[in-house]
Amino acid sequence: MSDQKNLLMAIVISIVIVLGFQFLFVDKPKPQAPSPQSAGGPKTSGSTVSGRAPQAPSAGAVKPLAPGSTAKPQASIPQVQGGGRAPVVPGTVAAPGTNREALLKKSQRVRIVTPRLRGSIALLGAKLDDLTMLGYRSELDMNSAKVDLLQPVGADNAYFVEYGWVASQKRISLPSDKTLWAADRSELRPGQPVTLRWDNGQGLRFERTYAIDKNYLITVTQKIVNSGNRTVELFPYAVIARSGEVTTSGWYVLHEGPYGVFRKKASNGGSLEEISWDDLRDKKRINKTSVGGWIGITDRYWLVALAPVQNIKVKAGFGHRKLAQLDKWQVDILQPGQRIAPRGTASAITYLFAGAKEIKVIDAYADKPGLTQFDLAIDFGWFYFLTKPIFLVLIWLHSMVGNFGVSILLLTIAIKILFFPLANKSYRAMAKMKALTPKMKQIKERFKDQKELQNKEMMELYKREKVNPMAGCWPMLIQIPVFFALYKVLLVNIEMRHAPFFGWVQDLSARDPTSVLNLFGLLPFDAPMTGMVGMISIGIWPLLMGISMFLQQRLNPAPPDPMQARIFMMLPIVFTFILAPFAAGLVIYWTWNNLLSMTQQWIIMKRHGTLSQATAPTGGGPPKKAHATGPSKHNPGGEQRKKVRPGRAPRSRRRRSGS
Repeated sequence: MSDQKNLLMAIVISIVIVLGFQFLFVDKPKPQAPSPQSAGGPKTSGSTVSGRAPQAPSAGAVKPLAPGSTAKPQASIPQVQGGGRAPVVPGTVAAPGTNREALLKKSQRVRIVTPRLRGSIALLGAKLDDLTMLGYRSELDMNSAKVDLLQPVGADNAYFVEYGWVASQKRISLPSDKTLWAADRSELRPGQPVTLRWDNGQGLRFERTYAIDKNYLITVTQKIVNSGNRTVELFPYAVIARSGEVTTSGWYVLHEGPYGVFRKKASNGGSLEEISWDDLRDKKRINKTSVGGWIGITDRYWLVALAPVQNIKVKAGFGHRKLAQLDKWQVDILQPGQRIAPRGTASAITYLFAGAKEIKVIDAYADKPGLTQFDLAIDFGWFYFLTKPIFLVLIWLHSMVGNFGVSILLLTIAIKILFFPLANKSYRAMAKMKALTPKMKQIKERFKDQKELQNKEMMELYKREKVNPMAGCWPMLIQIPVFFALYKVLLVNIEMRHAPFFGWVQDLSARDPTSVLNLFGLLPFDAPMTGMVGMISIGIWPLLMGISMFLQQRLNPAPPDPMQARIFMMLPIVFTFILAPFAAGLVIYWTWNNLLSMTQQWIIMKRHGTLSQATAPTGGGPPKKAHATGPSKHNPGGEQRKKVRPGRAPRSRRRRSGS
C-alpha cells in the first residue's frame, strides 16, 4: 500500500474516533434522574415488624428488611410529598415553587458549619437533608447561587440521607420520620461532634453522633443502650434517597447515577459497578453483598456515598419505584445484626461522603479512613493509566503558573519533548517521501494499468531509498490517546470546571463561547450553541485550529491521486466543525500542538531541501508526460532523453576531444 493510502487511513481512523466521541458519546441532555438540588423523598415511617409488610413511607425512604423478617419486600425508594415539578439541573438553585427556605424553617435543626459546607440536620426524623457547598457556584457568574447538594424533605426533587435500625422481632418501637430527637449541641463543626438522643419508652435508648471534618466526610456513629429486661437483635442501616427528574450532562462516556465498589473478601481488591438509571428503572431492585467497599450516587462533579467500616460484610442495594408519576431512587447498606443483652450496648459506624469530587480529597479518603478504591469515584475511564497522570501533571503545573490554560500549553510542550525522537524520525521520513514524489509519479504513470506491478515498484523504491511510508502516520497516532486523555480530564475533573484561560475563554471545560454567526460578538444577539444551528456556530479557537491544521497539511507530501487530494483538502474544514462544540481547553491543546508540530516539521524539511516542494500548490493531478516514454529505433529502452543546449557538445564528447 502506498504512503498516501497509509496516511489517509490514519486520518480516516482519527476522524472515525473523533466522530464516534461526538455522536456516540455526546448525547442530547435528557431527563433521567434526580439532581442534587432536586432529589429526595420523605422518610420511612415507623418500625419494621415481623409478619407485616413495611409501610409505604409518608416522608422518607423504604427501610431495608432485616434478615428473618417475614415482611413482604418492596422496591427501596424514597417518597416525596406534593409530587414533582420542573426538573432541576445538577448544581443549580432549587426550582421555582420549591420554597426551600420555608421547608427548612418547619423543623428544629442542628446547623452544619465548616470551611467548605453549610447545612443542617432536621431533628424531626434526624435526616441530613440540607447541604450547600461554599466553594462552588451554579453558574460562571460570580453572583450566581452556591451549589445546593442536598434538598430538604418535601421539596421538589428532595435529596437526603437517613440512618436507623430495623428488627426481625415483633413489637419493637424504632425511630421513624415522626421521631423528634434531642441534640446536645446547636451546631456541628469540625472537632465538635453532635449527638442526637431518643428513648423508645421500652428500655432502648438510641443515640446518633455526627462528626465532620474540614472537607466532605461525615462519620455517623449509631449506638443503642438496652436498659430493658430482654435481649433484642437490631440491624443498622443507612440510605441515600433521591427523587424527581433532572437533565443530566448527557455524555455517555461519563457515568452519572448509582454506582459503587464491592469486594468479596477484605483481602481482595474491589470492583467498580456502574448502574444506569434505565437499568435500575427496569429491574426495580439490584442487591449486592460486599466486605467494606462503598455505594453512592454521582453527578458529573458531585457525589453522595455511603461506606461501612471496611472489614464488615454488608448487604447493599440500588432501588427504584414509581410513585405519583415520579421516579424514586435510593441506595442503601444494611450491616450485620447485633444482639443487645439487658444493660448492654451496641454501635455501628457509617461514613458519608457528600461533596465535590476533588482528586486530592478523594485520594486522601482512600488512604484514611481507608475506603476501598475510593479513587474510582472519579471516572478517569479506560485510559486511567494515562488520564490520571496527565491530570496530576496539570495540577502541578497549575500550582506554579496559576492558570490551567497555560498548564495545558506547557503540558503539550512536555509531550512534544517526550516524543521528540519518534516525531523527528517521522518528519524526516515525510521529508524523504516528499523528495521521492517525482519518482513515485513516474512509477504511477508507467504502470497505471498494472496495480500489482505498480505496488511492487513502489516497495522497491521505498526499500532502495530506505524510507518507511508508515513513519509519517506516527505524529497523528501518538496524538490520539493524549487527545482523549485530555478530553476526559476536561470532562470529569471539577478542578477544570469554570477554570479561566485568557480573553473570552473563561471556562476551559466548556466550548468556545464566541460564534461566527454573530461575528464573534460584534452583532447584538446571542448565537445559539445547541441544535442544528449550534453545529455551525463556530468559535474563534476552532477556527484557529482549522487554520493551523491547513497550514500543517501544506508541509506534508501531496497525494498524487486527485480524489485523495480533495479529501485531504477537506480535512481541516471537517475537523473545525467536529471540534467546535468540544471543550475550549481541548481545542487550545490541538491548535498549540499543530503549531509546535508545524515548526518542528518546517525545520526538518528545510534541512532536507524539500520545503519549497512541500509549500508549493499541488492539484494532485497526474504528472506531465516525458519527452520519450516508449521504445523506438533510436531509443529501444524507452528512456527519457536528456536535453542538450544548442552549440555545445555533450560533456563526455568534449572530454574525448580534449576540449
